[in-house]
Amino acid sequence: MRESEPLTGEPLALDLVNTRPMSAHGPTDLLDTPHRLALWLALQEARLGPETGGDAPTEADLAAVQAVRTHVEAAVQAVLHGQEPSAADLRALTDAQRAAPAVREPVWDGERVTAPYRRTGPLGLRLAALLAEATAELLADPNIAKLRQCEADDCVMLFLPAHPRRRWCSPDRCGNRARVARYYHRHKQPPEPHQ
Repeated sequence: MRESEPLTGEPLALDLVNTRPMSAHGPTDLLDTPHRLALWLALQEARLGPETGGDAPTEADLAAVQAVRTHVEAAVQAVLHGQEPSAADLRALTDAQRAAPAVREPVWDGERVTAPYRRTGPLGLRLAALLAEATAELLADPNIAKLRQCEADDCVMLFLPAHPRRRWCSPDRCGNRARVARYYHRHKQPPEPHQ
């Protein structure tokens, strides 16, 4: 995985927070343009479902997603550090959901009636609502107590470990680098004395 690729596979809210990794040049934003938002949405397509609606993101959509990400990140960081998330961040997550509420829409699929949730409005509001809802679910999940930050020195990624001994966001990304550094440190030859 290259450092310009987002880490995926964690709960949706953490995948969103993890779109601000560290790079060789410092913090970077993987959702800094509508095009890069579209790439992230494609990676998350199976989880986002019809919320993306096939629309190409606009600057306004990007701004809505970035705004909700700020509140998601603040709330998750508070929990990571054993603190209460701010009332303002929690209220912003609620407001994002209210801006594009999910409605069960009964439809005939050719064989039976189904009732998927649908949201209306601009893509950015629909995405912000979905991401805020995913964050509310994550924050209310008892597993949030297991939330960890990657132990690699230069990594800020967050994850929920399936195994209590997991230390890195990715065994390929940070785990390999840590193992290589540990090996190098153990096998580093002391410099020969000069005569």
